[in-house]
Amino acid sequence: MVQSPSRRRFIKAGIGAGVAAAVVRAKPARAVVISSRNGNEFKNGGPRTGVAEAYQRIARGEDVLDAILAGVNILELDPTEDSVGYGGLPNADGTVQLDASVMHGPKKRAGGVAALEGVRTPSLVAKAVMETTDHHLLVGAGAQWFARRMGFSVEDDLNTDHSRQLWLEWKRRIDPGHYLDPDKRGDASDRARSTMVAEGLLSREHVHGTIHMNAINANGDICGATTTSGLAFKIPGRVGDSPILGAGNYIEPGVGACGSTGRGEANLFGLSSFLVVEEMRHGAHPKDAIAEALRRIKARTIEKRLLKPDGTPSFDVKFYAMNAAGEHAGMAMYSGTEPRYAVCDETGPRLVAMDGLLPGKPAD
Repeated sequence: MVQSPSRRRFIKAGIGAGVAAAVVRAKPARAVVISSRNGNEFKNGGPRTGVAEAYQRIARGEDVLDAILAGVNILELDPTEDSVGYGGLPNADGTVQLDASVMHGPKKRAGGVAALEGVRTPSLVAKAVMETTDHHLLVGAGAQWFARRMGFSVEDDLNTDHSRQLWLEWKRRIDPGHYLDPDKRGDASDRARSTMVAEGLLSREHVHGTIHMNAINANGDICGATTTSGLAFKIPGRVGDSPILGAGNYIEPGVGACGSTGRGEANLFGLSSFLVVEEMRHGAHPKDAIAEALRRIKARTIEKRLLKPDGTPSFDVKFYAMNAAGEHAGMAMYSGTEPRYAVCDETGPRLVAMDGLLPGKPAD
């Protein structure tokens, strides 16, 4: 493989053959925050979007993870953002179940929650897991019990009128009056979701809705968080990649950070965020590292139900990566969906175009 200038620049000289390359990276000259697109779209009635809030807090010296969480909390609490937190699209039973993970680079700590019900800000519960337990992941009723004991408000129902109406429309379309065999029932659920996307009732991106945000300060401290309500109308208890370290969120101090949105099962199977960070460890630019993860997802996708007629994956998946020098990239499986990702630095918040590994669009 031909090494790019950025790759050569970061590989330490004098490494012997057969020895893993060590990476030497200069500290970034500035703070940078990146996230999925929704990080620069929602304000919940406030003055700033998520990436802008996170950047402002980092610029005034706050802990990087605390700043990120303040940013993603804006989306978790916004009832109009139906892919995370309060008002997130519910599971097949109409219950909102939330997943989140956090990773703190300098402290080398992490925490997560999965299938958490009743708490609007699962990212903060994930942080409490990181700070107050010897564990990395709490799930279901145990996660809710923990949240209640930590002083979080636990509500009976996190649906908004909007999320509830979308669930009712989905239930109507799959005809819950009788139960089909598992394969046919799965087909009916997928068709209902796809039809609702085609009719504009559901955003394509919010079917697998998530926000990932990672950031670095001028000292080189790097952290990340991912939070989601998961696949719309999922099987109760389904957990995707977002709360799983190495899949939906991964940080390596001195190397970089990566997180993802899209089909969580694809990221889980290959621990793709871990792979991206490992590629950066060996000198790859964030964009090249993401491209390798996407190529592996494509190669591993062989089930007919997950393929378009041309043999390419029928789903989309996106990654957001940053190295320890503050270089960043976003990349999707497909280029034809006009994907963008959010960035905030000293020039202000903005959306940046993402490349795609493949031309065209995922299947509806």
